[in-house]
Amino acid sequence: YYQEAKIPAITNVATGSMITRQFLPPQYPHNYIFRVASSGTIQAPMIVSDAVDKHKLTRVAIFADATNYGQSGREDLEKELARRGLKPVTVEKFNIKNVDMTAQLRRAQEAGAQVLLTYGIGPELAQLANGMARLGWRVPIIGSAPLSMDNFIDHAGPYAEGARMPQTFIQEPNTPQRKAFIAAYQQQYHTLRIPYPIAAAQGYDSLRLLVAAIRQAASTDGSKIRAALEDLRTPVAGVITTYVRPYSQDNHEAINADIAVMGEVKGGRVVYAYEEDRKRQSVSEGR
Repeated sequence: YYQEAKIPAITNVATGSMITRQFLPPQYPHNYIFRVASSGTIQAPMIVSDAVDKHKLTRVAIFADATNYGQSGREDLEKELARRGLKPVTVEKFNIKNVDMTAQLRRAQEAGAQVLLTYGIGPELAQLANGMARLGWRVPIIGSAPLSMDNFIDHAGPYAEGARMPQTFIQEPNTPQRKAFIAAYQQQYHTLRIPYPIAAAQGYDSLRLLVAAIRQAASTDGSKIRAALEDLRTPVAGVITTYVRPYSQDNHEAINADIAVMGEVKGGRVVYAYEEDRKRQSVSEGR
């Protein structure tokens, strides 16, 4: 609908790899769909690399929900594993609101899985972690960004500890922009912990990019805003990064693999999984 109406849409949570590539030239003269989030083509390689390269875990089980989101992510994970000559020991599916994953977990356990690679959202991921605890079976959980949702961390409690996931933003005031953003969020919503930090940061940066495009275009006409987004002439300081010409006619992804880091649940909140990522994000970097 946005494409047909020629209204630019900047998605700031959805990560399906095809979202920004559905309306590419030459089939379509212009693409109106943009993104400020790490797509599946960024997240899947990070997830697999963390398991296989950093921790030498090659017997992987994939757990993905039955939605388009989960199944798109599953495909990305399988492609990345295949690129490395690996196959999952089992691929399991679960439905939204599923509260008992015992059967799927037993299959993974019996297959000798060393790690679970997940593509789902918070509540079901919590059921997955709690189900492992009931079985008395503990292997690492490494998955897509929703492992940083508060409804995973809170509902899984101690069993969420150690889960790792790609992140564009960690709630740590390590740049002036992030310090101001976190303080403003806490004051506005009367909470110390942002429920889903990357969604808040990506949404904020999306709006800053849109405002910059409107100013450059000196118009709210959709076609003019789209053209401005594809050729932003002034850097835009966000909380994730400073965006320097983040988009072009052929690329509508503001986030690349150099920006994303790995987060880890520790002490009931998401922190940097690796010190090198903390150091890298402790300076304002250009896109």
